[in-house]
Amino acid sequence: QVQLVESGGGLVQPGGSLRLSCVASGSIFRINPMGWYRQAPGKQRELVARITSAGSTNYADSVKGRFTIATDNAKNTVYLQMNSLKPEDTAIYYCNAVVQLPPPPGLYWGQGTQVTVSS
Repeated sequence: QVQLVESGGGLVQPGGSLRLSCVASGSIFRINPMGWYRQAPGKQRELVARITSAGSTNYADSVKGRFTIATDNAKNTVYLQMNSLKPEDTAIYYCNAVVQLPPPPGLYWGQGTQVTVSS
């Protein structure tokens, strides 16, 4: 059983910052990749950022230069530093991980954390 637990969401004013964390626990020997997705009301879930175990990253165009994804592989934790937040960043943010070992590989999601950007 693998669980992903997010934290760090909340209410922030435009231009502010938040740092999301996601800890993976359970039977895990290798995770690759980990990522963050978000879903705004009435919209489809979209990729925000993703990082491989080797440190390779990719970001949605809408967050490039503002968000940074990072991992602590020893702690099975992924972070999302969000700066210069905009109202359009308001969404539920979900952590995502592909657990490759032990087999079989599995895709897991966290329960989500609400981020609201508003004055």
